[in-house]
Amino acid sequence: MKSAVVIFPASNCDRDAAVALEQVTGEKPAMVWHADTDLPDVDLVVLPGGFAHGDYLRCGAMAALSNIVRDIKAKAEKGLTVLGICNGFQVLTEAGMLPGALMRNAELKFVCKPVGIEVAESQSVFTRRYENGQHIVFPVANGVGNYVADEETLDRLEGEGRVLFRYAGGDNPNGSARNIAGIVNEKRNVLGLMPHPERVCDPLLGGTDGRALFEGLLESLS
Repeated sequence: MKSAVVIFPASNCDRDAAVALEQVTGEKPAMVWHADTDLPDVDLVVLPGGFAHGDYLRCGAMAALSNIVRDIKAKAEKGLTVLGICNGFQVLTEAGMLPGALMRNAELKFVCKPVGIEVAESQSVFTRRYENGQHIVFPVANGVGNYVADEETLDRLEGEGRVLFRYAGGDNPNGSARNIAGIVNEKRNVLGLMPHPERVCDPLLGGTDGRALFEGLLESLS
């Protein structure tokens, strides 16, 4: 599986994503600058966490207009697999690749802690190594992670099995609608996820619950 990680000004999780990908795939991912116009020939691209462009205007709004995101959007429409984590999730919504929006956390505070996650749907390239209803732990680190959408959109996401991850056991750190932590697009090749699976891929970091996500991608895309 060939992969790439996009770097925006003020990305701070690009190296975390790159390390996780190399640990699982055995190959270093391409590191792609936001101003580049063409994505390399890859099977997976990761939009990492951070504070792209300092979170000016709205989180991810400026990044969504970058050269590389335009190319990613066009290639995702043709089937490219895309994973947006935290700030990357914000970019995907701002670019119109996923419905809804990320707003300020309900308590208006930055939250940084491990949270319980429920795997709501295992039938995807992102969750195939998990089981439906499985409880895992991913860390979150955000101030703008409150997922919102209109009721019709929320009903459609749930009805189509496009909610892949939920905050579990009342552990919703952002106030996200219906405890939503991660969703996919209609083609199911684009995932936006607020918690950080790349930070729990090595036992030295305190957990390995995120490793299965990358292993599933490796199996699906190799």
